[in-house]
Amino acid sequence: MSMIDQLKHAEAVRLDRDQLETLFVQMGPQRADKEINQSLEDLAVALARVQKANQRGEIEDMQAGVRDLIRVAQKVGMVTLARVARDVLDLSKGTDGVAFAACLARLERIGEGSLIAVWDLQDMTL
Repeated sequence: MSMIDQLKHAEAVRLDRDQLETLFVQMGPQRADKEINQSLEDLAVALARVQKANQRGEIEDMQAGVRDLIRVAQKVGMVTLARVARDVLDLSKGTDGVAFAACLARLERIGEGSLIAVWDLQDMTL
């Protein structure tokens, strides 16, 4: 009898703390906190938009959602999320459906991990 292995997808999420600190210095603590909270909400909405548009086969809407993800991720220093989102955008324009699906699944994992990482950072002092 064969054994079945299950892959565990655990990836490190990289945040640019300097970017977050810059936001706090430029905007002040209260305004930066509001901006980060709004960005987290925007990211959650964009991730849901990407998933739904992809399920419906609406590639242009999915690509618009990915572009929104990239913009917001870069603003708050979510380096890994922005990079993976760019990969999804590139693959969505090609013909490799398997690579696209794998990268989209990775985007969902990294997106969730990035949101959690920033929520955890908000509990600490920058």
